[in-house]
Amino acid sequence: MKFSIKLLLLTLALQSSLGAQSKLSGLIVGLDTIPQRVRANNPSLAAARWRIAEAEARLQGAGLRDNPELEVGFEHNSTLREGRIEVGLSQRFPVTDRLSLEKKVSATEVLQARAEVENVERTLIVEARALLIEVIGLRKQQSLRAEQAQVAASLAEFITKAASKGELSPLDAGQAKLDSAKLKAEIPSLKAAELAATGKLKPLLGMRPADTLHIAGNELPSPRFAKNAVQLNARPDYQAAQLAAQASAQSIALEEAKRYDDIEVGVVAGLERSEDAPEGYESEGVIGLRVKLALPFWQKNEGAIQEARARTTRKQLETAALEEEIKHEAEAAYQEMLEWASLVRSLDQDLLPQAAEQASQSEKAYREGLGDLRAILRAREQQLQLADSQIETLKQFHLARVRYEAVTGQN
Repeated sequence: MKFSIKLLLLTLALQSSLGAQSKLSGLIVGLDTIPQRVRANNPSLAAARWRIAEAEARLQGAGLRDNPELEVGFEHNSTLREGRIEVGLSQRFPVTDRLSLEKKVSATEVLQARAEVENVERTLIVEARALLIEVIGLRKQQSLRAEQAQVAASLAEFITKAASKGELSPLDAGQAKLDSAKLKAEIPSLKAAELAATGKLKPLLGMRPADTLHIAGNELPSPRFAKNAVQLNARPDYQAAQLAAQASAQSIALEEAKRYDDIEVGVVAGLERSEDAPEGYESEGVIGLRVKLALPFWQKNEGAIQEARARTTRKQLETAALEEEIKHEAEAAYQEMLEWASLVRSLDQDLLPQAAEQASQSEKAYREGLGDLRAILRAREQQLQLADSQIETLKQFHLARVRYEAVTGQN
């Protein structure tokens, strides 16, 4: 009997443990672990990586000679006594370095494809980190509302008890309960916003809709940052722009090489049988060499050459414009971080402590019969607004920090 009871208790404990684990099943992510998760599981990034395979396949086929051509000819007269058979083999050879130039352009395009995929990865990581910051901020605001509602409910309970003794007005109790209900009513809208942000974040992390998202720490750290030098070579979009300009410059030489068509060289061998009266029929063998070369009188590929030069100039100007854009974006993000960090410090060190002290003093005075309920509600409303501002300000700082790290190549 004792063994059966112990077995039953062990079974219940195991089921409880499994139930707790199932509730916690899902993915635990943080701002530092998001990049690894995006690289490993993002479906869009997995699809983008095939751009590299496409470019490598083009490189494999670039710079190869045309296949040789085999020609066979046969003719005869109506009596089938006379006839000729001819076999020819020809091969086209470039008179310029066109094939090596094609190989060079394709090799540069492979590097460009890799940089473009890295930029897709960088963009997805920035988006995922920004959404995670948004989710953390919304959860923090929900916790703040719940905490304030609990405080308001506690005050309402105190007023109700005092009103039953005739010490305070029952109208004040109703007002305090209404204030608590108002705070609770704001939580569902914040929850809906959190679910919307989570719904955008999950696919970026390669999660299924039913998976639960757990956030490591669930808090945004205090502002900390340092000014970083802009590392242009660490920006994959800048690398891709440079490589695109390089490939365009290489294509100019390629198009110039295409002004001259390939030379075609062929070997011909034949056997002919004919009647030579009165000697009879005799056979003759023929072997020869054939060369074919196009003369560049009208078509000199000038249009394609001009197009390649114009494209190269455009790519170079786009690269220079991107460089300036990156520098301006980095400075703007840094200045934005400075402003948000300054406001966070002001809220943490001055405004929030003052608001908390004012709310505490107002409630203390009311409980002692020296104040009115309106002063408490006004002080708490100010405290809530400042706490909300603190969460929003800290969130905006971290969003600016994510942009700054990405734009300076620190992602």
